[in-house]
Amino acid sequence: MSTKEGATVVNLNRMKHACRECSLRELCLPVGLSDTDIRSLENMIKRRKTLKKGDFLYRVGDPLSALYAVSSGSIKTSELAHDGDIQITGFHLPGELLGIDAISTDLHPCDAVALETTVVCELPMGKLEDLARDIPSLQRQLLRVLSREIVQDENLLMMLGKMNAEARLAACLVSFSERFERLGHSGTKFKLSMSRQDLGDYLGLALETVSRLFSRFQEEGLIRVEGRHIQLLNLAGLRALTGKGAAGQGSRHQPVA
Repeated sequence: MSTKEGATVVNLNRMKHACRECSLRELCLPVGLSDTDIRSLENMIKRRKTLKKGDFLYRVGDPLSALYAVSSGSIKTSELAHDGDIQITGFHLPGELLGIDAISTDLHPCDAVALETTVVCELPMGKLEDLARDIPSLQRQLLRVLSREIVQDENLLMMLGKMNAEARLAACLVSFSERFERLGHSGTKFKLSMSRQDLGDYLGLALETVSRLFSRFQEEGLIRVEGRHIQLLNLAGLRALTGKGAAGQGSRHQPVA
């Protein structure tokens, strides 16, 4: 990533010795920060919280006190739909932020639950707002992340409203592929930490439909499934099912999941 002026940038986890192993990549800042600014960032983001599988990071209606960056593990967010069903609104992987959707009301609109043992870094809102005022580049990056959240919501609505069942699952698998690859992991072999029921609740599909589609994709040679471990054997074929074809290869971060 670079600024319009062509300046190089430094990744936040490279600046923070306390989080050197963290894959947080959303808040990269232009080179040129003073030692004081770097120490301020380190002090603000050094707080970590470990969650066990099933633990809540926050619940619907909790006041917004901080944003959270997933350092390791994964988290699902969900809310109660108008018809009383659970709607999974997202799956969050290392390097991704949670809590931004609470900024407008100062209350969390959804539950956030760990899908496995998960470590999050806490960014207290008060300190974050103070730093954003003092460091304009941080404010710009936060606005970019907020914009990305809006795009993701729009893509989810489009997927639920316009895609058929097989296209939804294919798009979800392609999205996970791109996200894992961006984190430096394999984009064709990965573990899905969420249950099939969670995937169905996210995609607006019945559990039986999700299971049937996994079986069909495997029979057609698109994927190989071993429990929750997935191997994408024909990524181009999955992209074709979404209607994006090869053009999806360069799609933006997290297009549908």
